[in-house]
Order: sequence, then C-alpha cells, then structure tokens
Amino acid sequence: QVQLVESGGGLVQPGESLRLSCTASGSDFSMYAMYWYRQAPGKQRELVAQIGSSITYYADSVQGRFTISRDNAKNTVYLQMNTLKPADTAVYYCNTRRTGIDIWGQGTQVTVSS
Repeated sequence: QVQLVESGGGLVQPGESLRLSCTASGSDFSMYAMYWYRQAPGKQRELVAQIGSSITYYADSVQGRFTISRDNAKNTVYLQMNTLKPADTAVYYCNTRRTGIDIWGQGTQVTVSS
C-alpha cells in the first residue's frame, strides 16, 4: 500500500513563497500521475495541480504562480507556490491513484496572512 507524506506548510505573509513536498513509499512512482489538492474551511476539496510523466495541469486560480514538479529518483512531488494570497489558505493534500483507488496524504496547513 502506497503511503504519502507531505511537508513544507506554514504561515507566510501575502506575496511570499512556500514549497510543499510529498514523498511516496513503494516502487513504480514514476509510472503514476501525482496530484495536489487543497481544502479551505467550509469549502470543497479542489484540484490545484497535477503532473504526469511530462504533462502538467493547473487550476486557473494558481496558474502562473504555482509550479508542480517531481523527482522520480526521490519518489517526491513538489509544489512551488509563489506570490501567495490569503485565498490560498487551506490544507494541501497530495494524492495519487492505484487501480482506481484514491490515496491521500495527511495534509499540510498553508496559511497566508498579514
């Protein structure tokens, strides 16, 4: 069973940057797409970014500010978040799928506030 562990969240001021990391256990990491979701209080969980072997996708709200990348040698996916806004405040979750089953990390809190 694959396990995902996120890190890198914290409290930052508007305009600052953070980099989230998500490390996966197990093998064949490079074969699977990886996803970052977020959930703000009182809102539904939303897809922020995804990365396959070479294709990436970003939600409109983060396009141009966030960058998703992966290091297959380290079984790790990253989310570089620049020019953060208060609206980016949420718990960020790493996700992947195996045989149609969603696998989630524990989440990491990102708070953007002055």
